[in-house]
Amino acid sequence: MNIVIIEDEELSARRLEDMILSFDPSVRVLARLESVEAAVEWFRRNPDPDLIFLDVHLEDGLSFNIFDQVSIKAPIIFTTAFDEYAIKAFKLKSIDYLLKPISREELEAAIRKYKSWTGTEQPVDIKALYDMIHQRNQYKTRFSITIGQKIKTVQVTEVAYFYSTEGITFLVCFDKSEYPVDISLERLEQELSPQDFFRINRKYLVGLKAIGQVHIYPKSHLKLELKPPSSGEVFVSIDRVSGFKRWLNSG
Repeated sequence: MNIVIIEDEELSARRLEDMILSFDPSVRVLARLESVEAAVEWFRRNPDPDLIFLDVHLEDGLSFNIFDQVSIKAPIIFTTAFDEYAIKAFKLKSIDYLLKPISREELEAAIRKYKSWTGTEQPVDIKALYDMIHQRNQYKTRFSITIGQKIKTVQVTEVAYFYSTEGITFLVCFDKSEYPVDISLERLEQELSPQDFFRINRKYLVGLKAIGQVHIYPKSHLKLELKPPSSGEVFVSIDRVSGFKRWLNSG
């Protein structure tokens, strides 16, 4: 079986290759490609492999742009750090998907699935996937804050985290400024990039760059030190610990 790995993180690509060869030493990795440009150039010069492992986000854009420039008919196993909603779509439209960080068991199951694939199933609908990702990427980039008789604009990149108390949601910036916002944490979860923000419990939605230290307590409890510091102790809910750890490793 000849495969191509398209992944912009060298360590991730090497780790994926090592796991594949450990499971099936007969596999030939024809190329490890790190960008849309490199992939397009390679596919223009080479025939399709038997199977492609394809990351969604590459260093120069979404990997779907590859298919706008070259015709590829090889089956695909996606590697992605997207949330569960997006993953359901990947699962329906590809051989399989692997959620980062990729586990050996899931990788082996995906390869077995490929080997049992008859080639008669519906091919991957690249356009549908691209449209889905494009839609999901329309995340909020700024907030309009009313302060007395004035309106202030706060960019999402300035926001460290959000917290809710007594039915009011507050936005906390890295410069320690704090503002009430007329939007719930539930809605913010949908409107902010899941790559950058994570709902750790009922009261806090935190930005990745706001996490200073993560302290491990007995029974899988995790306590966070936030930047700037919060007014009280902040713990990750037990039911969100696994997702939180996965999120930390999904870059």
